[in-house]
Amino acid sequence: MRIIFRLVLILSIPLFVLSSCHSKGKTGESAKKTKTIKSPLPPSNGDYFQDITKYSGIDFVRTIGDEHLSNLVESDGGGAAFLDYDQDGYLDLYVSNGNYNPILSRNKEHPNKKNSTNHLFRNLHNGTFTDVTKESKTGDLGYGMGVTVGDFDNNGYPDIYVSNYGPNVLYKNNGNGTFTDVTKRAGVAGNDCSVGAVWLDYDNDGYLDLYVGNYITFDPKYNYYYAPDGFPGPMAYDGTPDVLYHNNGDGTFTDVTKKMNVYNKEGRAMGVGAADYDNDGWVDIFVSNDHMVNYLYHNDHGKRFDDRGVSTGVGFNQVGEATISMSVAFGDYNNDGLIDLFVSDNAYCSLHENEGNDVFREMSYKAGIAVACGQFVGWASSFIDYDNDGDLDLFKVNGELKHLYGQEDQLFENEGNGKFVDVSTDRGAYFQAEHVGRGACFGDYDNDGDIDVYIVNLEEPGVLLRNNKGNQNNWIDFSLIGETSNRDGVGARISISAGGKKQYAQKVSSSGYLSTNDPRVHFGLGSDKTVDTLKIIWPSGKTQELQNIKANQVITIRESEAKTP
Repeated sequence: MRIIFRLVLILSIPLFVLSSCHSKGKTGESAKKTKTIKSPLPPSNGDYFQDITKYSGIDFVRTIGDEHLSNLVESDGGGAAFLDYDQDGYLDLYVSNGNYNPILSRNKEHPNKKNSTNHLFRNLHNGTFTDVTKESKTGDLGYGMGVTVGDFDNNGYPDIYVSNYGPNVLYKNNGNGTFTDVTKRAGVAGNDCSVGAVWLDYDNDGYLDLYVGNYITFDPKYNYYYAPDGFPGPMAYDGTPDVLYHNNGDGTFTDVTKKMNVYNKEGRAMGVGAADYDNDGWVDIFVSNDHMVNYLYHNDHGKRFDDRGVSTGVGFNQVGEATISMSVAFGDYNNDGLIDLFVSDNAYCSLHENEGNDVFREMSYKAGIAVACGQFVGWASSFIDYDNDGDLDLFKVNGELKHLYGQEDQLFENEGNGKFVDVSTDRGAYFQAEHVGRGACFGDYDNDGDIDVYIVNLEEPGVLLRNNKGNQNNWIDFSLIGETSNRDGVGARISISAGGKKQYAQKVSSSGYLSTNDPRVHFGLGSDKTVDTLKIIWPSGKTQELQNIKANQVITIRESEAKTP
């Protein structure tokens, strides 16, 4: 039964509570110069999610760098990230782009030859964006795949790592609206076909480490395949081992892949994510592999990892198949305090319910997801509470695998009893449209209290979906500032209690497919106007508890107020 919405007062800007535990975030120099201009955005059209792209100032088309889709690498990109690069309290947008590549591209005269860059769009505080790629110096010309965001040097400003076909790029945020390419000094370029990547502090030393998922060793000369498929599949090529980089704390990284036991020669990584699935205080790693078993690397107190993908039940789908796994989404969809997994693929997808004791149970069919997913190829996916009713729903982006054929995206509403229902056609005209979707990022870009979406599409404009109705229910956001722990608070475990209902979340970096969501941790509260209790367990082991927090605001919480157990 659906909760009846109550209209609440939603602030147009984030409200930061000032107390010994709460403080405002820093404002960068570029943010101080920002002037809000009148918004040209249209009013709500009555839909839950409304496509406002053409009014938003986001002018971006993800190119494959070729006239026709001719190989797996062209098909697999790209990603996007919501980040507050200038620390002004509003989410900006970074998107990766393809490009002409002499190895990948068949059409040597393609009009996008060597001139398609990634883009950074700055939020103007009125629902629109402006392109700041050139002045920010973030327009990478590589063949871009994924985007993961994290403050690797703990200076308070988020940095950007772009995984590419070829050398990857690390952009250090200078805190003045510009970035510097520090890839060479940092030692994180690689030279493979990198797709997904994720920041995590695997040894809890206060610095973010980096796991990079590598895909295939592409051979343009290999052309044996079933003609209707268009090009060879992933098993036609050798796999490539992923790489784990340890942050040395001085701006450089060390390759510890073999030392930490995460070396797999034949991996074919797509989406990569990290979360503490067993609540032991050490962040684990999940890798979605293409056409082969998925990895779940359990973290043994920062000393080494052990692959438990098969033993825990998350290595394969519900019938024991190795599917074309794309993204991994983490979330406690049943509010039992254990992080669950959703893996999108080209079939029925997998909803892995965490039962504790290193055991997951595959629930996609019983939960009402499998049949609805079966007719689509799923790429990006994320757990979001789109209606702020206090439980996590599921948004899934779709698109044909080997052809530029569009498919409709899907929205599954959590009914609160372990089941989901596909409500896509009831939530807006957008869900009737067909797109060749890939990556997507989720976050409250207009600071009105509900989760919006930006979706990357191949060879067509990306889509910005504004959530028009989620803020009819109450909500609260937490912005974490680690001090002993890493600055982003990645790995922190958060629980809240409101109106007798408990919810749980973890602070992660990358999410879904090749993308990064809103760095703030969001909870929907339904009709509850107060969070009775908030508890945070930081990666350092420090704990923090607050009571009686008013709803409908963003609160910044510093680790310095936490206690050592």
